[in-house]
Amino acid sequence: MKDHITYTTSGTCSRKIDIDIENGIVTDVKFLGGCSGNTQGVAGLVRGMKIDDIISRLDGIRCGAKGTSCPDQLARALKQYKNGKKESV
Repeated sequence: MKDHITYTTSGTCSRKIDIDIENGIVTDVKFLGGCSGNTQGVAGLVRGMKIDDIISRLDGIRCGAKGTSCPDQLARALKQYKNGKKESV
């Protein structure tokens, strides 16, 4: 089963995350905005990983004094997806 979600971020420099998922595996991630090198790096590292593995590694990562980060926002998007909210938010 293939799914595509678009997640609107909050509290980060990135504004949105586009995520492609197939059979519980993230096949592609694109951040809109944010630190280009870092977001490309995160996207490349999580490609091919299981959703639960990504969540366990990225959930709760903070950027400086912010309560979240681009990786944390990706984890939040995937948690929301797992909870059945696949539509764009």
